[in-house]
Amino acid sequence: MADRSEVELLGMDRAELGSLVEGLGERGYRAKQLLEAVYRQRVESIDEISTLSQGLRARLAEKGVSVGLSRIEQRFVSQDGTVRYLIGFGDGQSVETVWMPEGDGGEAGDGSEAGELAQSGAARSVGRSTICISSQVGCAVECQFCLTALLGVKRNLTAGEIVGQVCAVLKDQGVSPPEDRINLVFMGMGEPFLNYENFVKAARLLVEGVGIAERRMTVSTAGIVPRIRDFGEEKIRPKLAISLNASNDALRTQVMPVNKKWTLEMLMATAREYPLRPREWITFEYVLLGGVNDDLENAREVAELVRGLRCKVNLIALNPGPGIDFVTPSAERVAEFQKILREAGVPAFVRRPRGRDIYAACGQLKRTVEAATLPELQREPISPAPEG
Repeated sequence: MADRSEVELLGMDRAELGSLVEGLGERGYRAKQLLEAVYRQRVESIDEISTLSQGLRARLAEKGVSVGLSRIEQRFVSQDGTVRYLIGFGDGQSVETVWMPEGDGGEAGDGSEAGELAQSGAARSVGRSTICISSQVGCAVECQFCLTALLGVKRNLTAGEIVGQVCAVLKDQGVSPPEDRINLVFMGMGEPFLNYENFVKAARLLVEGVGIAERRMTVSTAGIVPRIRDFGEEKIRPKLAISLNASNDALRTQVMPVNKKWTLEMLMATAREYPLRPREWITFEYVLLGGVNDDLENAREVAELVRGLRCKVNLIALNPGPGIDFVTPSAERVAEFQKILREAGVPAFVRRPRGRDIYAACGQLKRTVEAATLPELQREPISPAPEG
């Protein structure tokens, strides 16, 4: 009886695919064919890889080799066109991935081509679509204003499961990089730097396999200081965003318990040492919580914290959700906070909430099926996942 072991192609790099085909007595060029089929063509089964002979496809199947494409279980559609996907895996776990057809303005001012487009208000359909992907099932960081934190952490995602979210959404949306310019943010469920090796491998595969340029990717961390240092040494690395959310240690520890281990002083010192590339800026994300961290003195403290850094600040008015004991500040308070930062010479931008009515906005991802939408807002019907 043939030796059969379950092997998924999605998540394998060129070298690993090379070892696989060589083990079957095939030439090395077959690895390139597999890479193209899995990541660019996004086939769903071995049988669809027409560049392989029928005999080779049969031998791969006998070895238990499959593509491993992620499965879209449900799709929630917002009034603003945002789509929240519930993506399932073989062990019954699931994560959420978000498609924003016009982005949320998060790239504005970060020095990249995508940032220039966002800042200039260029045509909405050109190079602005953004996919927000998850790196863990749940999250262990326990940010007090984030719905994902209520789940706790279940497990890390594999590199294949991270890349698989992108492949599934691209296939569903009929979009194909690099011909179609797509932005990608590692800002979904989980802390990417607590799943560092799989995240880094996924980033490489997204560049080398899927065809998304690293300058069009951003990873957000709650401030895992040792990994920020490691990340600065990576050959392929997305842009860096740091989730700040407070202007002093006492306040940050209150809303982000991770600050007990890696304090603001440690975090900012690491940010100042981070090796920025030409035209690269660090982004600091700041979720404004009404009456907690949105005082104008907090804005002045933030300006002092980032003084001298090549950076910009993204302001995010809290996106509400059940179980979150904070309130969204007024638009006027957000504008006042932004004004103080700008007057201090800090580029500051307000991220637009996208998909808030379907719990798809920043901080709202919680595999929410039973509470699919905010009750006070209308929504489009849930579209069923495609067959096949």
